Amino acid sequence: MNFASDNAYGAWPEILAALGHAAEGTAPSYGDDALTAKVHGRLSKLFEHDLTVFPVISGTAANALALATLVPQHGAVFCHAESHIAVDECGAPEFYTHGAKLVPLESEGAKVSPATLERALGHFLKGFVHHTQPAALSITQSTELGTVYTPAEIAALSELAHAHGMKVHMDGARFANAVAHSAISPADLTWRAGVDAMSFGATKNGALGAEAVIFFHHEDVKDFEYRRKKGGHLLSKMRFVSAQLDAYLTGERWLKHAARANSLAHSLEEGLRGVECARIVYPVEANAVFVSLPDAVVARLRAKGARFYDWAPPSDGRTLIRLVTSFATPEEDVARFVEVVSSE
Repeated sequence: MNFASDNAYGAWPEILAALGHAAEGTAPSYGDDALTAKVHGRLSKLFEHDLTVFPVISGTAANALALATLVPQHGAVFCHAESHIAVDECGAPEFYTHGAKLVPLESEGAKVSPATLERALGHFLKGFVHHTQPAALSITQSTELGTVYTPAEIAALSELAHAHGMKVHMDGARFANAVAHSAISPADLTWRAGVDAMSFGATKNGALGAEAVIFFHHEDVKDFEYRRKKGGHLLSKMRFVSAQLDAYLTGERWLKHAARANSLAHSLEEGLRGVECARIVYPVEANAVFVSLPDAVVARLRAKGARFYDWAPPSDGRTLIRLVTSFATPEEDVARFVEVVSSE
């Protein structure tokens, strides 16, 4: 019963097959191959927009390189306090920006709210040499708590950020889960709502290691290519990353697999709501369930082989844990987990 992360599971057979095909024959290096060009076309069609696309192999690289391109060294990047860039990237955004400051914000459901952002901006005077200058807002879709921003919420944040001369970046490591939940077009969840650049994730949803940095405005691309090269993320055999993205985007595979992960999370939520000792803490909108359980139940689960993360230290005899479902989570694991929780 592995609910530690969607990273725990492997890759789709179609992606593995695509890698085999990409290994045949020869191809130009460093992204000048036909597969990389094909991915550009697929993403442009998916987002209904003329994009600039750069494949990379990790979400951390995608986030850090995108923000470094959008933000000067003396800039400030506003983000939620739970966000991956603030908590789980070991200072990579600050490293790649050569010193830009992350400004973590507390707000309900791991979503930045316009009111919270506006209050924070009040502490940074534009043009005042002693203050870091507001340069970007980074939001996560879906969030670290499994919640999903609506187009209206993104648009409100983008309007505020743009009014202050800031760019809007989206960490889309689980973007597929957000699209599957909302049934809203990728365009409406991004550039039409004001997003300037995003990290488009595939790894958590079935790729081996494939992400794409997407810029919705060509003028924002600036020196990204040089930053990617200097940072060690310009792969000579780029076609193997692009092959994964090409297979990922073929048909509706990416949404089908994300929808399955979401559905399993809802099944897990439904089962746990039927157990008296379980308390669901956050809305289940994507593929993550946050549940508070008695410490004895948490220990019993681990003794039975269940794997998951504690999201907060134990308090008053209970622990908040995170359960993440994936495209490949067995349905019987969901049923077994609920069974163990409900057993005396």
